[in-house]
Amino acid sequence: MVFRQLFDAASSTYTYLLGDTTSGEALLIDPVFEQAQRDLSLIRELGLQLKLVVDTHAHADHITAAWLLKQKTGCLIASAAVINAEHLDLPLSHGQTFGVAGVSLEARATPGHTDGCMSYVLADHSMVFTGDALLIRGCGRSDFQQGNAATLFHSITEQLFSLPDDCQVYPAHDYNGRTQSSIGEERSYNARVGGSANEADFVGYMQAMSLPHPKKIDEAVPANLRSGCPADGQVPPEPNWAEDLRVTYAGVPEIGSEWLLLHADRVTLLDVRQAGEVIPGELPEVLGTALQIPLDQLRQRVTEVPTDLPVVTLCRSGRRSALATSILREQGLEQVASLRGGLLPLAHG
Repeated sequence: MVFRQLFDAASSTYTYLLGDTTSGEALLIDPVFEQAQRDLSLIRELGLQLKLVVDTHAHADHITAAWLLKQKTGCLIASAAVINAEHLDLPLSHGQTFGVAGVSLEARATPGHTDGCMSYVLADHSMVFTGDALLIRGCGRSDFQQGNAATLFHSITEQLFSLPDDCQVYPAHDYNGRTQSSIGEERSYNARVGGSANEADFVGYMQAMSLPHPKKIDEAVPANLRSGCPADGQVPPEPNWAEDLRVTYAGVPEIGSEWLLLHADRVTLLDVRQAGEVIPGELPEVLGTALQIPLDQLRQRVTEVPTDLPVVTLCRSGRRSALATSILREQGLEQVASLRGGLLPLAHG
């Protein structure tokens, strides 16, 4: 199984990618709207197809990317049926098995943080994705959005602590850089519900907490009840100056050689190789007018780069030209891309 834990620094949210190399199918748990491009880039580079997006609850601190990912890939959207979210394809109930080919999960209702919280247990009980019900040495708050501390206590102790000690715990958030725990650890050491804590201990702790109102709750909750669909129902605009434009998981905008050969007159070509590497006549005729500025000089000579057309950076393998796009964007140029794979594909074509 392919497994990746991804992080959104703005909301301290973990997104989880689970995929099967045999079927090529994948699912995402708790994707963040602003990170949709990153997630799709990783899925593409790993040779997977996104088939399902599932949220653990209606988040109050970020907007889910579920609807946006569905528009881009045709994947299905799943979350707890009790949330009654719009655009939902797979409403989940307690005990229901779901997933993609090669990856099977069991949905367990774990309300208390919100009444629509669910945790997802891998079929072999080796992993559990606990949302905000159980965090690492903590748990989700229970003072808003249908929260109930007593309910949360029973969700954790009866649904989650019934899993094997070595079952790995992957929460929806962590604010201290911790990435995973285990059921055994949390049963013993969780600061709120671990050790010999009983319901009265836990409820007393939760009721004595004084936490600020979530900053994005007024925006996030209504949007998440629409599965992340914007109020206007429109996909946010993206750069469209090249049909072949893609952004890699490393964050590099790229276009392919076929597109470039057909549309070289629509861009400024920037060759960032050293002068001694450039062989006269080596490039196809349509690329022969490339501006040449070595990468180590680009910051000092960036004003020489025309800004009336998008800029495509070139080098031998596409590595130096990738850094060149970052330098250009630092200087305020937005329509930039690196030639995918560099000049090697053209030399071998």
